[in-house]
Amino acid sequence: MTASGFAWWTERFEEERDRRHATGDPAWARGAVLHDAVRASVQRFQAGEDGDGAHLIAKADAAGDRDYARAVRLFVTEEQNHARLLARLLDAAGATTIDGHWTDRAFVALRRLLGLRLELLVLMVAEEVALRYYRALREGADDELTREVAGRILADEQRHVPFHCARLRASLAALPAPSRRAATAGWRVAVAGAAILVAVDHGRALRVLGVGRARFVADTVASSGAAASAMLREPDATDSEADEGTPRAPASRGPSVVLRNTRLSSPGRAGRRA
Repeated sequence: MTASGFAWWTERFEEERDRRHATGDPAWARGAVLHDAVRASVQRFQAGEDGDGAHLIAKADAAGDRDYARAVRLFVTEEQNHARLLARLLDAAGATTIDGHWTDRAFVALRRLLGLRLELLVLMVAEEVALRYYRALREGADDELTREVAGRILADEQRHVPFHCARLRASLAALPAPSRRAATAGWRVAVAGAAILVAVDHGRALRVLGVGRARFVADTVASSGAAASAMLREPDATDSEADEGTPRAPASRGPSVVLRNTRLSSPGRAGRRA
């Protein structure tokens, strides 16, 4: 993707930031009621969302594309907002946040050892799991405030996946075709492994939300196929839309990935993502 392509993404993030500020927060005063299993699950996801993104930002800066580095900073800000929203949701339910989970620590340690390309691939594992988790929370929670918070986060995640795919598409293009296919195949295996881990760790909460473990894993793996195809796609006009002077798409669109089993409204996490 060209620098102007990432300028396009920066504009999308900025438009969403402005919309978020204009909309304001959910009505926290209404309170929330969380099933014990769902509360514990949200606590672990909140810990996974909470990070300063310093290592990812440093690697984005080192990549030498100022537009991409700016977009990454805006992405990190959105992730931090997710942590804030989940913390406020827990508070509205009379619960506290937790310091972390062993999966968070392992995930962070792995990512920090890697270069930008591999870090994004690991990050995308968590993004794919998050898509299915927040959809389950939005659709299965009995509590109105919980559904609203989950819907807001899901809407962001549905933009984050194509954003990261755009960068990975450009990065993987430098590799021979067999290496690209091997990388995405290995990534899908990692997604399946993370989905299984989350399904086991959050199984009680998923059942309360109306999603069985097997269904959660199957849906997550199916969604990863579309993302893998997007990573392998050859760059086309949508990647440099800003260069061509064509009309800009609405803020909720962009160089896109078709996400199976997700509806736009928009491991914990496999670990701390930003």
